[in-house]
Amino acid sequence: MKAIVNSTVCSLLAQPTRASTLVDESLYGMVVDILDRCAPGWYRVRTHYQYEGMVSEADLILDPETVTKWEALPKEIVYHKNTCDVLSQPKVQGYFLQSVPRGGLVSPIGDPEKGWQKVMLADGQEGYMPAAILAPYYTTPLSQDEGTLRRALVDAALTYVGTHYRWGGKSPLGIDCSGLVSMAYLLCGIVIYRDADIREGFPIHEIPIENIKPGDLLFFPGHVAMYIGGGRYCHSTGKNGDNGFTVNSLIPSHPDYREDLRNCITQVGSYF
Repeated sequence: MKAIVNSTVCSLLAQPTRASTLVDESLYGMVVDILDRCAPGWYRVRTHYQYEGMVSEADLILDPETVTKWEALPKEIVYHKNTCDVLSQPKVQGYFLQSVPRGGLVSPIGDPEKGWQKVMLADGQEGYMPAAILAPYYTTPLSQDEGTLRRALVDAALTYVGTHYRWGGKSPLGIDCSGLVSMAYLLCGIVIYRDADIREGFPIHEIPIENIKPGDLLFFPGHVAMYIGGGRYCHSTGKNGDNGFTVNSLIPSHPDYREDLRNCITQVGSYF
């Protein structure tokens, strides 16, 4: 059985209660597998990147016919803004229908007109979004050219500049370290492991740090960052003073050098 995420950001929790720890988030329009009903009003689900958690029934569309129809429709992804409103009319005065975050999915209807894209939402409602905010939804790597793909990964990570730290978060409303790098890869059509380590069965493998290039990943105890070039890496951290997305350097002479992180790198990982 499958379900569609029908809220802007859907919390995946460790236990079937809102007071539980957030372990992950699924975004509007994503389809999840229902594993079981763990408590009244709660389901244990598995995402398409193999992460599990407890989800409130209120955040899901469970109707099998609706799910089947949604899976078959073409998709576009919110990319060029943190969030985007779906409106009832192709003008800013339209009635608000749904907010979709970066990484959330809608189904385009026809071609854009006068800057507006007509879309279908997961529940069948139709509305309008600024076409320039949308991007192709990739389920395979967006390019076979290594340089192009590396640049796209870094660009995707940098769209989260200004996002505050949220344990378990993976949206512009709040993001953690592995949420940041896994979303950057997902936006480019690549599914990697959602936590801060290299896991068998996912396409990141260990490389020597001397071979690091933009888009590769730096692993620390319980933490992960993306190398963006020039000796610098971006990450999301709960460290006081950073409190979210930040950029640091591996080079001691740089003002943003963090000796504590440089000295505790455990692995360097690459998709390439």
